[in-house]
Order: sequence, then C-alpha cells, then structure tokens
Amino acid sequence: MNISIPVLHHGKPFAAAPLAGQAGAASNSDATNRKNLLLLIQLRWLAVAGQVLTILATQYWFAIPLPLAEMAGVVLFLVGLNIFSLLVLRGNSRISNAQLFVALIFDMAALTTQLYLSGGASNPFVSLYLLQITLGAALLAPWSTWILVVAASACFVFLIFVFQPIAIPPHGGSDLLALHLRGMFICFVLAAGLIVIFMTRINRNLRERDAYLADLRQRSAEEDHIVRMGLLASGAAHELGTPLSTISVILSDWRQMQGVKRNRELSEDVAEMQVQIERCKSIVTGILMSSGQARGEGTIRTTIRDFLDDLVQEWRVSRQPLRLDYSNGFEPDEQIVSDTALKQVIFNVLDNAQEASHDWVDITAERQDEKLVLSVEDRGPGFDKDILATLGQPYMSSKGRPGGGLGLFLVFNVVRKLGGDVSARNMAEGARVTLSLPLAALTDGDDREI
Repeated sequence: MNISIPVLHHGKPFAAAPLAGQAGAASNSDATNRKNLLLLIQLRWLAVAGQVLTILATQYWFAIPLPLAEMAGVVLFLVGLNIFSLLVLRGNSRISNAQLFVALIFDMAALTTQLYLSGGASNPFVSLYLLQITLGAALLAPWSTWILVVAASACFVFLIFVFQPIAIPPHGGSDLLALHLRGMFICFVLAAGLIVIFMTRINRNLRERDAYLADLRQRSAEEDHIVRMGLLASGAAHELGTPLSTISVILSDWRQMQGVKRNRELSEDVAEMQVQIERCKSIVTGILMSSGQARGEGTIRTTIRDFLDDLVQEWRVSRQPLRLDYSNGFEPDEQIVSDTALKQVIFNVLDNAQEASHDWVDITAERQDEKLVLSVEDRGPGFDKDILATLGQPYMSSKGRPGGGLGLFLVFNVVRKLGGDVSARNMAEGARVTLSLPLAALTDGDDREI
C-alpha cells in the first residue's frame, strides 16, 4: 500500500498549528541543562557523603583533630544548596549557562572553605579543583569555563598563604609522607571515578541534544521540500486554468452542433467531459484557495464527527469504492475549524487504500484520551519491508513511477506539524495505516462540545 498523490494544501488551522521544530531547539537545550544540573546535584550528594566520611576518618581513625563545627556547617550548606537546586529543577523556569556556572562556583567555594579549615594547599584533596574545572569545561560556555579556571587558581594561591593549620600527632617523617601519599591516592581514585561517571553521562546528554538538533535540521529540509512542492502545485494550477477554460468553451460549442445533438451517445460523452472539466477546475481552484491566493469563503466551524462523516461521504461519492465500511466512534464530540490540509491527508490515505484494494476499504475513527485515532485498512498486497523501514521518506514507492511516494511523505509531514504521528503495519491480509492526532491541534481551544 503506497500513497502517491502529491497535492499540498495549507488551510488556516494547519498554518496556525504549533510547529514541533520551532520551539524544539530552545526546549531541548533547556532539557539538556536540566539533566546536567541533575548530574551536579548527584555529584554534590556524593561530595557530601565523601566529606562526612573523610572528616570522620581523619578525626577518629587517624586521630587528627579538625574544626568539626565549621566543617559541618559547610556540609550543611551543600545540603541546603542541593535542596534549593532540586526546587529549581521542579519549577518551570529555564536553566541557563549562568545558573550552572553559579552552581559550580558555590561548589568551589565550599571546597575552598573545607581546605582552608584543614591545612590549605598542603591538603592532598586540593587536586579536586581539577574535577570542577573538568565539569565546567563540559557543561559551560568557554568564557565561563575560563573564569572558573581563574577562580580555582586564585583559590589555590590563597590557600598557600592563608589557612588553618591542623595539629598532626607526632609521627616520623616517613609516616607523615605515607599518610600524605595515601590521601593523594584516595583523592586520585575519587576524582578519576567521578570524572568517568559524570563525563559519560554528560556526553550522553550532549549526544541526545545533537541527535535532536539533527532531527530538527532534517525536518526543516523536509518542510522546505514541501514549500517547493506547494509552489509548484500553485504554479501548475495557474498554468492549467487557461487550457481548462479553453477546453470547456470548445465542449460547449460542440454541444450546440447539430451532429452532436443528433448523436445521443456522443452528446452524453461531451456532457460527461464537461462535468469532468468542471471537476478539474474545482480542484485547481481548491489548490489556489488552500495556498492562500484566493480565499472566497471564511473558515467553516464544525465538529470532528461531522467533519469525518462529510469527508467520508464526499470521498465515497467521488471515488465510488465497491465496498466501504465506516465506523465513527468518536465520543464525546469536539468542535473544530475545518482544515483542507487534514482533509487532503485523509483523502490521500483513502485513495491509496482503494488503489491497493479495489473491493474493500475500512475506516475506523475513535477517541483515545485526548487524541483522534483514524485507522484505514485494506486487503491489498501490503507494504514492502523496505517501504516500512523508510516510512515517510520522499520518493519511497513500490509503484515504480516518477514522483511516487510523495503522498505518504506529505501525510507524515502534515500530521507531524499537527503534533500527531502516523504508523503503518501489514495485517494478515492487507495493511493498516493509523493517524493519531492530538485534539489540541484540531480544536480552536475555546469551543468544546461534550
């Protein structure tokens, strides 16, 4: 089953529908910053636990007295900072580079205070500054990362000259050096482990952001393709107007000719040709109206049930399928503004189903939570595996003719612009295409009918 009718419409609700890509880049950047702030919060909890364990081990295992009250105050400050950060994450405000920078500055200030209280630059844990600089390089803009480097360097220099010495119990020089080396080793293992863990997570967040931006670029290219096709459709409609009018005039003249009037069969053929010419002219007018070049009527307010019922009836009359099963179970009803783009999308799906299965087409409409779910099923040969794997890509068609597959491409893009999705799968006999559309994109937001 394949769609190959490359007709593009731009009705009013379609143009006003929320575009997933326009606000997507900013929202995804904020989501990435939120994930990174959450990583900093997790790192801070580990820092709190590590500081508590280190202070207790130093005080009671190595019997080195520390200013416990002041150091406990720093730990409580970090706990309070984490609670505040969690409240910020639960809010709706955007997380910016400046907020991440301030968070790292606070962490650096807490580390500096703890080092000041425990020997200054001679403390083996002074190399933890490198961990914060590494995180800053991964999370922050270059200017703020360099400020972080300058701040860490200034803190290191400060701790060389200003610190509270700790009263180390009398040991031999070799014992004191061994104690210092053990502290350096613990600091090295801790910093290396945290860098691996959190840099891995940060890189995963950045890869997700890059993948999202790549998807936005792909969508932008597809939308540009649609615009170009719309321009071609509009131009073709203009060009077709003149020859259609000429043919219509010629057919009118033919109907007045005595030879045609006397030949009943020929007269009926000419009359049928005129009907089809008028239909072609109506289609051309619809293309121009939908592209915004000639709007003769205002928007039409209706409901989803009436919209679907009228659409199916119009398709039944114009296409005359051998058998059409239609079930409209959308309840409760919703008011919408009639959208020619959505109408053409559904027509494309129905036309394709009829082309694949001349004897039977089934249409089912239902409401699932706040979505309209429309399923179209046929008894044709189904989709090729290659088509299913690249569903929604332009020019992917099993019909082997130029331009094939553009209809399905347009269906995907129109539905995606409305915030919905399209799925297709092969059944035991035939195939089923399902359109899922959020009601918020179809309704005008004010009128609801229960």
